[in-house]
Amino acid sequence: MKQKIAVLGAGSWGTALAMVLVENGHDVIIWGHKETQINEINTHHTNAHYLKEITLPSKLKGTSDLKECVKDADAVLFVVPTKAMRDVSHQFNQVCNNQPVIIHASKGLEQDSHKRITEILEEEISPNHRQAIVVLSGPSHAEEVAVKDVTTITAASHSMHAAEYVQRLFSNDYFRVYTNSDVVGVEMGAALKNIIALGSGALHGLGYGDNARAAIMTRGLAEISRLGVAMGADPLTFIGLSGVGDLAVTCASEHSRNFRAGYLLGKGNSLDDVLNNMGMIVEGVYTTKAAYQLAQERHIEMPITEAIYDVIYNHTDVPTTVKNIMLREHKSEQEL
Repeated sequence: MKQKIAVLGAGSWGTALAMVLVENGHDVIIWGHKETQINEINTHHTNAHYLKEITLPSKLKGTSDLKECVKDADAVLFVVPTKAMRDVSHQFNQVCNNQPVIIHASKGLEQDSHKRITEILEEEISPNHRQAIVVLSGPSHAEEVAVKDVTTITAASHSMHAAEYVQRLFSNDYFRVYTNSDVVGVEMGAALKNIIALGSGALHGLGYGDNARAAIMTRGLAEISRLGVAMGADPLTFIGLSGVGDLAVTCASEHSRNFRAGYLLGKGNSLDDVLNNMGMIVEGVYTTKAAYQLAQERHIEMPITEAIYDVIYNHTDVPTTVKNIMLREHKSEQEL
């Protein structure tokens, strides 16, 4: 059945997901706060800053009016940076006129509170303005989804009915959606893998090869699982799409902005220069701080996260940091 979908966030991922929804026959309107970008989407059917050389469907409409965007929507998809999620969801709650299914496809932890995005949405959107909240996450690059490359992701919710609804909204012959009930695990895997991607990029920037990348991905997954399980996640989630799947695609691709940012850090660039030159939000930088603090509070050992935190926030030399982590006290691989 044709649905009206409001997509909040006109970056690369929001735009790519909007394209999938239009492809599936839904009535889709995308919201962004930059008038020039919205005019480009409506007039030229492009969003060149985020998706170069991609022509958008002519049926995809853009608006900078949030109230217009969400009016009578059956579902509202949030795809804004984590640091903007609370503000945008608060604004949405003020203008929403019905009770849509809330979906989010962002990946991160809120600074200071260390809350997951679902927790932010639950706090800011009143129950009479939401049916259920569904997390859409997994191994996916916007650039590849936009050209209809084969992609599989997960829709996670405490309501399996809502997860299956989202599954039906998005699924087609190149975009397959699975369902999952482990919201905590899916969100933690999605957020924490960006930290490990920074480290993977830094190793590549230093000239290390496949052995080093395999090491940081494998031991990084152990850290993600350790903190995730402590937060209440199902450990099996971390060997699925939003765990090892998302970790693999983010740690080994030039499409990954976290990998690219880490690569530049490994090459000796300052963090300020890296962030200024990226042109997009690098979620891993902010998630590193939140995860480091969360691990300290819960007494969870996360040496790779701690090392990346030291590089970013204490300006530790990257080669020295790599050497120090390799020379840590010997341990069993099976230690928790």
